[in-house]
Amino acid sequence: MKAVVLEQVEGAPGKVWYPLKLADRPVPQPSLDQVLVKILAAALNHRDLFCRQNLYPGVTFDVPLGADAVGVVVQSGSDDNKDWIGKRVVLVPGRGWEKDPEGPEGRYAILGGTKLCSDGTFVEYLAISPEELVEAPRHLSNSEAAALPLGFLTAYRAVFTKSKTAKSLSECHVLITGIGGGVAISAMQLAIAAGALVFVTSGSQEKIDRAKSMGAAGGVNYKSPSWQKELRELLPKTRPELDIVIDSAGGDIVERTTSLLRRGGIITTYGMTTGPKVTYTMAACLKNIELRGSTMGSKQEFREMIKFVAHKNIRPVVERSFDNGFAGLEDAFSVMKNGSQFGKLVIKIAQEDDSKL
Repeated sequence: MKAVVLEQVEGAPGKVWYPLKLADRPVPQPSLDQVLVKILAAALNHRDLFCRQNLYPGVTFDVPLGADAVGVVVQSGSDDNKDWIGKRVVLVPGRGWEKDPEGPEGRYAILGGTKLCSDGTFVEYLAISPEELVEAPRHLSNSEAAALPLGFLTAYRAVFTKSKTAKSLSECHVLITGIGGGVAISAMQLAIAAGALVFVTSGSQEKIDRAKSMGAAGGVNYKSPSWQKELRELLPKTRPELDIVIDSAGGDIVERTTSLLRRGGIITTYGMTTGPKVTYTMAACLKNIELRGSTMGSKQEFREMIKFVAHKNIRPVVERSFDNGFAGLEDAFSVMKNGSQFGKLVIKIAQEDDSKL
């Protein structure tokens, strides 16, 4: 089978760009407690980009890249798991976090490209425990299902676990920053499906318009020096305040949104693209505003997310599907580096009805 790994070359972190290498490997044989999954499609995440730049912890050159995938079970290592054969599945994208809402019970690792986990999804076949699989929602195409795991898991935890308030989410006014990225779009879709009134920020009016076409109540361009004042004008006149901010930028987000948040409001941050620090101000403290960190999610949250997506018929946004298999990866990485996409980039690897080993 084919697997995509990184090829080691010299270069400093952030300056190097590791080439992709298409490696030949034997099709893995499932052990007694495993099944064999034929990968149908896989999706890129920014962590794959960071791995190629040596900006992600533990980068290695023998573990395939990729954390997101959909596949079909084609073989079982024992009769105990034969009921899985023929099922279309999505893979839990992390290891070491079962259900604790406060954080991983042990060492947590995401699939793909590092020495922390031996599995990656940019492969044709993967032997894996069925405990790490969930049936894919039936309403999703293969490309949509491949786009689901890591981004939606991160968004689900940020929206439902970490942003929990005394109010129902359906009563909340929510701001989601940086719309256009996969997690931000996923968070917007989840919050809207839960009944929240959602506003967005972006550096692109086109992306704001796309978000509004998907149900966002409004948006502002974060490149404007006074975007928070512009956002205030969009809030409902009956209650012109936010309950929740779900943020990926960091930096001055607390200072920017303190005047917009209600007393006891919540800022949940899952990333810091503007810098590795967030300044928490005394003004936020006096309003009892909470700053909460959020990252990835547990296996239990993953299963809850899949059920919610299926129940609400949510479809992940796919910017582009590359139909030429692993040959399309370089083009996909180029699109991601450019940062112009609205949604996920997916590589189609195989057809579902082609189950020959």
